[in-house]
Amino acid sequence: MDQMKSKATKRLDSIKAAHESEKDRSSSRMEDYLEIISELVELKGYATTLDISRYMNVSAPSVTKMLQRLDENGFLEYEKYHGINLTDRGIQIAKGIRQKHGILLEFFEILGVGYDAANEDIEGIEHHLNPKTIKQLRKFITFLKSNPKILDNFKNL
Repeated sequence: MDQMKSKATKRLDSIKAAHESEKDRSSSRMEDYLEIISELVELKGYATTLDISRYMNVSAPSVTKMLQRLDENGFLEYEKYHGINLTDRGIQIAKGIRQKHGILLEFFEILGVGYDAANEDIEGIEHHLNPKTIKQLRKFITFLKSNPKILDNFKNL
């Protein structure tokens, strides 16, 4: 009984820690913006406030405010009515998020989760995973792919 209580207490503590930090929510939001900007630049060569507004489902003034914040923090260079350029630091963060997304997508595909559901779920968790977890998922995916019998057995369950 004490062991169950201990697990419950640890779980409650981790939930509290996850929801306590406004900084984490803000950081996740910033990462979302960097990811969107990076994708837009790759897709069409540039990103506009209007494009970001559409993809983030927020108002243009909210986008402008976040772009100014990202600029102040050294993630991008933003000049109103000109352009948005990610700095090396911004590119690295966007690249890291993209890698996490790819690893999680590959894992969810192995699990048999459909593409749309997987992407929806990934957007909810990609910012919150510890780098060690991502590393272990990558190793596990590699292990599964190098052992097709295990993968086939799983798929046939």
